[in-house]
Amino acid sequence: MSEISPAKNFLAGGFGGVCLVVAGHPLDTIKVRLQTQPTPAPGAAPLYAGTWDCAKKTVTKEGFFGLYKGMFAPILGVTPMYATCFLGFSIGKKLQTPDKDGIYRFDQLFKAGMLAGVFTTTIMAPGERIKCLLQIQAASAGKAKYAGPLDCAKQIYRESGLFRGLYKGTAATLLRDVPASGMYFMVYEWLKISITPADKNPGDLSPLRVLFAGGMAGVLNWVVAIAPDTLKSRLQTAPEGTYPRGIRDVFPRLIKNEGFFALFKGITPVMIRAFPANAACFLGYELAMKFLNWATPSL
Repeated sequence: MSEISPAKNFLAGGFGGVCLVVAGHPLDTIKVRLQTQPTPAPGAAPLYAGTWDCAKKTVTKEGFFGLYKGMFAPILGVTPMYATCFLGFSIGKKLQTPDKDGIYRFDQLFKAGMLAGVFTTTIMAPGERIKCLLQIQAASAGKAKYAGPLDCAKQIYRESGLFRGLYKGTAATLLRDVPASGMYFMVYEWLKISITPADKNPGDLSPLRVLFAGGMAGVLNWVVAIAPDTLKSRLQTAPEGTYPRGIRDVFPRLIKNEGFFALFKGITPVMIRAFPANAACFLGYELAMKFLNWATPSL
């Protein structure tokens, strides 16, 4: 990734993030509902039999836009979050010395990506908390507790404060995003180099090649992220006091009650979503960067 100005990084990263959310939010809603559905009573059927059943029930009960519940919160967060993410990756690269040919090694790209994950968590954690609560509330019986993202944020803050409320699940978000972001950027940068024709440079890839590299980066990102994401979703949507020690209580209780493979609930919509959403993110980023370089070459 070439040196870019913070302003261009902010704008291009934010646009890429918006593309990701719009492309991937319906399947993210399904993922969260599958991850957080209540454990059925002995002999009873689960609330959702799987990805397709969850999608059908959501659309039937809430209409198509029920799949977009909670999208406003991540949309508000993606501009600073992805700007910070791409900036964090750039800083992570600056802190290291590339090989003589200017190419960073895989381990260097991974470490730079992990730093990007640390940077984004401060913005990501509250948005994830709000998003998850909005996504699951319609699946519960009774009147919805939250009227929208702002109302949700206000109620959380009023009931539990900033750190125990809005930032609940921060450690779990770090556990997910630090290694996953390392994989994300490492795979994207490596694939860009690998699929670049001999007579071109990675910055001039065709949109189809960018889509492929970005989509595969998203898939490998979620291979790493899915298990800690399940723990995070359980923690962030649980009633106050359910897990007194945070993620240290979530993990053993989930394994004891539901088994190891419960960590991978929601993996089908995650993997269906991962390729197109992240392909859209990186394509949006690259196109926005090219436009900004053309429109404001001195910025």
